[in-house]
Amino acid sequence: MPRLICYCFGYTEEDLRQDVVKNGRSLIMERIVAEKKNGCCRCAEKNPAGR
Repeated sequence: MPRLICYCFGYTEEDLRQDVVKNGRSLIMERIVAEKKNGCCRCAEKNPAGR
C-alpha cells in the first residue's frame, strides 16, 4: 500500500518522488505549502496522526 504524505490532497511518497524526477523539484510540495497558507489544509481532521 502506498504511503500517504498528504491526506488532504491524497499524495503519496511515490507521487512526490516522480514529481521531483519529472520537474527537478516538487511542484506537489509547493502546492501543499500554498494551500496550507491559504487555510485549505485539513490534516488535523484527515490524518490519523492529527498533523
